[in-house]
Amino acid sequence: MNGLIEGADGCCRCEWCGDKADYVAYHDLEWGVPVDDERRLFEKICLEGFQSGLSWLTILRKRENFRRAFSEFDFERVAGYGASEVDRLLEDAGIVRHRQKIESVINNAGRACELVEEFGSLAAYFWQYEPVKGSRPERIDYATVMNMSKTAESIAMSKDLKRRGWSWVGPTTAYAFMQSMGMVNDHLEGCDWRSRTQILRQQFQRP
Repeated sequence: MNGLIEGADGCCRCEWCGDKADYVAYHDLEWGVPVDDERRLFEKICLEGFQSGLSWLTILRKRENFRRAFSEFDFERVAGYGASEVDRLLEDAGIVRHRQKIESVINNAGRACELVEEFGSLAAYFWQYEPVKGSRPERIDYATVMNMSKTAESIAMSKDLKRRGWSWVGPTTAYAFMQSMGMVNDHLEGCDWRSRTQILRQQFQRP
């Protein structure tokens, strides 16, 4: 019960990715890699909201459909969606047809535009919540991560986003977003990708 799994290629990974090729690729190439691209940040936080009550694998396998449905997560365009676009999205079997979550993406797109106006970029806003050096647990092992579904930083981010009118951004969703976008490195000790991800984080230029 150490949270690790050895793949057919002999590599040791976080157990949650299992042996499914698309999930393994997500673990190896995306999860924990620092992101500052505006559309990808908006996409990530929206899809984390869609995941609520579902598995991430379900969302991952529908991601290309989500991208097509929501104009590649161009939040300036999505902010202009109206009732006809909501109706279109509710008829789209390729995505999760949940009215509140769909309307949340449109609402949050408008709020994202406001963040860019105030902070210059979404990256500048989100990365201010990166945990300060020394505040993280010394060892990121299975037990630690299982007891860290939300943190002081994700609670603060969630609270501020909600104050600004965002929805579907609770502290657990905010922390999953932080993990996926590389604000923290939660690859477990013993995962072959932990040190690789740490190097990418060291090389990353914070906004």
